[in-house]
Parts: sequence; C-alpha cells; structure tokens
Amino acid sequence: MHTYPVSGSSNHSILGYVCILLHISFIFGSNVENFFDLYLLKYFFMKHFCLLVLFSITISVSAQDSEEILNEIMEYRQSENDKFGKEDTTILEPKDFASFKELDYYPVDLSFRVEAKFVRTPDEKPFLMPTTTSRLPEYVKYGELHFSIQNKDLVLSLYQHTNHENQEGYEDYLFLPFTDLTSGDGSYGGGRFIDARIPSGETMILDFNKSYNPYCAYNKKYSCPIPPKENDLLVRVEAGIKDFKKY
Repeated sequence: MHTYPVSGSSNHSILGYVCILLHISFIFGSNVENFFDLYLLKYFFMKHFCLLVLFSITISVSAQDSEEILNEIMEYRQSENDKFGKEDTTILEPKDFASFKELDYYPVDLSFRVEAKFVRTPDEKPFLMPTTTSRLPEYVKYGELHFSIQNKDLVLSLYQHTNHENQEGYEDYLFLPFTDLTSGDGSYGGGRFIDARIPSGETMILDFNKSYNPYCAYNKKYSCPIPPKENDLLVRVEAGIKDFKKY
C-alpha cells in the first residue's frame, strides 16, 4: 500500500493554535455578570471558526495526496514510454519501433484506484496457466482482493508462480491478470496485468491506472498468460493502458 506523509503547511499549524488560544481566551476573558450569554456567543463563533479551519486543512491534505498520486502515475507512464522508445529496451517489432511515439493510455481516473480487502487463500492447489503459446507455467492462487467500483462489489484473484523463490526480486511478487468489458473494445482483447506484492496487512491499494498490456500485445514472438475466467470483471475499466495501435 502506498502511504504519503501529511506535511501540513505552517499556516495550518498557526490556525490550529489560534483555535486553542481563542478557546482559552473565551473561557477566562468573560466576567461573571455576562459570563453565560457572552460565552455562548463566543463559543458559537469559535466552534464554527475551528470547523472551517479543520475543513480547509482536510481539503488541502486531500488535494496534496491526489497530486502526489497523480505524479506517481505519470512518472510510471513516462518510464514505460522511455522503455518502449529506446532501441536497447524496446519489445516492439522493428516496423512499429520506427514510428513509435508513445503508448496510449486512458485519462488518469482516481476512482479506479481503490483500497481492496486482501483475503489469503492458503489451501489452493497449483495449476498450469494457459498462455498464447504451448507454454504452461505453474501458478497457485495466493489470495483474493475484494473491492468496489461503480457501486459494484468485485473480486480478483492473485496468483504466485510456484518457482518464485528462485527468481531474484520476485520473492514476494504476485501476478494479477484480468479482463473487463473494455477488453477488445478499447483495451487489449487478451486482458491486462497489474503488478502486486504480498501485503503486510489485510488491505492493499489496487490501481488500475497502472495496468499494462502483456508483451504479446506488441510482439507475437512472446508467450503471454491468459487471464483466468474468474478474473473477468463485468465493468468497463477505462483506466490504465489502451490497446496498442499498429503504426
């Protein structure tokens, strides 16, 4: 899960102290004769002033978090474009590489970035996952993600390669392939993938804005896993990578 530090500005701190000082002065600055009516008037003002301050801080922090998330997504997309656009790292066929400009993405939509409940499924048996070729890699279902999009309750399964311990850097890697109602109608018909890591708690952030195409969407020489039917989402996930247009 991504977490972001809340770095409130000095103005927020000053406003918070003002609320405290107002409260103290209102209590101790009133004389006995008009204590009740003056206190109630001042308390009413102080209460609403502080609520306004807290509301402005909440809005500011929320906007700050959204900006950081947006920057992170755009940096990821730029790194993907750099990888595809360099001769030593591209997977594109020569004719497509020669005219490549950039990958086509849906506009960033943070409603497709959700906190999902992670449910471990420890008693699953390994299985051979079909691919676009005769290759049959062995995976095991590791867990499930439960979440909601467009007011629909959805579930996606997470898979782990049975040989993951021998793959450096992938010891805690989880594979999340999926299809949705845009598959073949805006996004690649063979589905899309999302990278994940074993969460430390019971939730994890699922960001469809970072979904990417399997390599065989760009070059038929690659062998790509076919998303299991249980990971077919009955919603249009208009976020992340679109289908690759041949140039």
